[in-house]
Amino acid sequence: MKKKEFSIPFSGLKQGKHEFEYEVRNEFFESFEYNEFNDANIDLKVEMNKTSTMLELVLNAQGHVNVNCDLSNEPFDLSIGDKLELVVKFGDSFNDENDEILIIPHGEHQVNIAQYVYEMIVLAVPHKRVHPKVLDGSMKSEALEKLKNLNPNSAKDNKEETDPRWDALKKLKTDK
Repeated sequence: MKKKEFSIPFSGLKQGKHEFEYEVRNEFFESFEYNEFNDANIDLKVEMNKTSTMLELVLNAQGHVNVNCDLSNEPFDLSIGDKLELVVKFGDSFNDENDEILIIPHGEHQVNIAQYVYEMIVLAVPHKRVHPKVLDGSMKSEALEKLKNLNPNSAKDNKEETDPRWDALKKLKTDK
């Protein structure tokens, strides 16, 4: 999927609301050299309100991306959904410094939303990706067993000899 496919030609459209639909697949992210997803299946709906002075775009993305779990490294489908509102105004030169306002030159006939789609979807994925079976405790994996054995909280079960000087300091602690 090429970035050019996300160009919306607005010059021939009448004023009012217009809808566009796109399918975002893994090839789209590969064109940005982003390889965190094993697979992507996202439906993007763009609603554009054209006025005489500007364009108002509302981007809605719903679908899933296949990612590896941060704990077990097992791949799983992660559902994502996000919404982005973008205002396109006309000016003397191109300016995309503001996240919510895009300024394009007066002579332009189309607007490319590929960068905004990419950023919206990548930012919709949580930083910590945990497989649902890890959360409910039903996943059995060698990596999870190793993590459980290395957990420092499990050492509390084994009463270890401590230095008596530290024991005296522990008496100064107050429970609140």
